Amino acid sequence: MAAVDSDVRVIQADKPPARFARGWHCLGLASNLRDGKPHSFDVFNTRIVVFADSTGKLQAIDGYCPHMGADLGEGTIKGDTVACPFHGWQWGGDGKCKAIPYATRVPPRARVKTWPTLEENKQFFVWHDVEGSQPTAEVTIPHIAEAFNGEWSEWIWETVKIDTNCRELIDNVSDMAHFYYIHGARATYFKNTFEGHVAEQVMKGKPRRDLQSAAGMDFGGSTVEIDELYSVATYYGPSYMIDYLSSLVNGMKVEAYLINCHVPIDHNSFYLNVGLMVKKIPFLDDAMNEQIAQLYAKGNRDGFFQDVHIWKNKRRIDNPLLCEADGPIYQLRRWYEQFYVDVKDVQPDMVDRFVVEMDVTKSNQLWEADEAANTAAQAAE
Repeated sequence: MAAVDSDVRVIQADKPPARFARGWHCLGLASNLRDGKPHSFDVFNTRIVVFADSTGKLQAIDGYCPHMGADLGEGTIKGDTVACPFHGWQWGGDGKCKAIPYATRVPPRARVKTWPTLEENKQFFVWHDVEGSQPTAEVTIPHIAEAFNGEWSEWIWETVKIDTNCRELIDNVSDMAHFYYIHGARATYFKNTFEGHVAEQVMKGKPRRDLQSAAGMDFGGSTVEIDELYSVATYYGPSYMIDYLSSLVNGMKVEAYLINCHVPIDHNSFYLNVGLMVKKIPFLDDAMNEQIAQLYAKGNRDGFFQDVHIWKNKRRIDNPLLCEADGPIYQLRRWYEQFYVDVKDVQPDMVDRFVVEMDVTKSNQLWEADEAANTAAQAAE
């Protein structure tokens, strides 16, 4: 039997948590759920049905009828209720059965679980907590005024199923170096702040000039040069991130909001919702502004799928081996842990203010040399 080298780093990988995170989770754009039909969502290892009542308010209740187990998402909306497709039992947003069309009395225990809901920024959220708590004002989703003032595009929204644990997505908050190797941008400034239920990343960057796709994008037959990247990406709770973005496009400032939010399906898969809206440029017509917004949306979508490719082919690692130029991955994960324990078990080091501003000087010198070498090699081909 070969001896084990004690100096060899061995990857440790425990199973994902046996529970789902406490917090608000976005199911998508609210307008898509007001089409006169009920909608089923397989999330948190269960099924939820969402429907709009007669006032337009979106309701969320458990998605299987407790009578004979039918999917309420296959039913129909009747007034303030969703009617089961199997036997017509009608369920209200308060979880109570309101009527059985072939009976005169509703059993007193005819009730299903209801889910606290929130509508903000034209998006719809449900609250999850295994302890059954109600959300407080302190952890509500922030209001983005720009989504309502008419000066920005509408949300360009996409939902993708990803087959991995959602912690892989959260790690990006502190992963400074991956922007260079995956997304074609080097961070010239990088700062993390964790406090309470909020985790923030502030980054300034430059596109890699040795990558044609990063240095510019084709737009109407001409190349668009992108420079001076700026991002403030903030998680509010375990699953909803608002990212303010700006960049110089052919010398003109372009601003955008990116929503990166997810909801777990089970412990090894989640739905990633990506939304983007772009500030309209006043001297451009609606068609050109929409084209710019779609261009940005495609770029961000492509960027996420670069991450997805990595996630699909990597393994879970609970003891990452870090160097001095890596971000505070362990501190981020400790912050994230607060959402997976009972409230009474939340420790001060999960929620106390933690700030780290990284010195990226040496990293940028090395990356600039790498870009120059790559550019020279390309020219010699």
